[in-house]
Amino acid sequence: MENKGSFYSGAFIMAGLIVLGLMLPLTAKVVRSFERTVAVKGLCEMEVKADKVIWPLVIKVAGDDLQSLYAQVNAKNKILADFLANGGIRPEEISTTMTSSDKMTLEYNNDRANRYILTSIMTVCTDKVDEVLALQARQSELLAKGVLLIQDDWNNKTIFSFEGLNDIKPGMIEKATANARASAEKFAQDSNSRLGKIKNASQGSFSITDRDANTPSIKTVRVVTSVSYYLSN
Repeated sequence: MENKGSFYSGAFIMAGLIVLGLMLPLTAKVVRSFERTVAVKGLCEMEVKADKVIWPLVIKVAGDDLQSLYAQVNAKNKILADFLANGGIRPEEISTTMTSSDKMTLEYNNDRANRYILTSIMTVCTDKVDEVLALQARQSELLAKGVLLIQDDWNNKTIFSFEGLNDIKPGMIEKATANARASAEKFAQDSNSRLGKIKNASQGSFSITDRDANTPSIKTVRVVTSVSYYLSN
């Protein structure tokens, strides 16, 4: 009886090993199918108009009579303020600062002509981008009235920005993800595979840049998404 029991036990163990051996290739195939993935990137770009502008208008005057210089600056600022108001800019959208320098306080300055220099900066901060662009095109009118604006491409440059990113984010992410899927489907087709579910995905950061150097009021918004998909036969 013991021999017969041992025989049946050995037979069951052998049968189990055979079944396990038959299932291993299938299991390995299933595991490998989940390991097959494709990683793609999807790009979306959009051109938008700036919705905010900071425009500094700089005036400088020099001379030896400080009171006279202040009077000149105030008169020029009045002309500037009227110019901006006629162009649709409200007083609350304008701030003004004034600084002065005295050459006599410079230790190694030997030039005593025009001892004082007054600098006035009238800064426009507004969402009226089109109005500012129109005013900038009319700056010759100021010159005709004796107001010369100091142009400085490094300090006090006009800054255009786009602050409506949250409004266009969802649509851009959706489009970038769709572009990524299209690339993945093409890869799957070329490799005789079928595209499966998303394994993981990540959204890249948004970037906002000038479309070109000559039109900083037009921005290019860009986002790239990275997506990994499972592949199956």
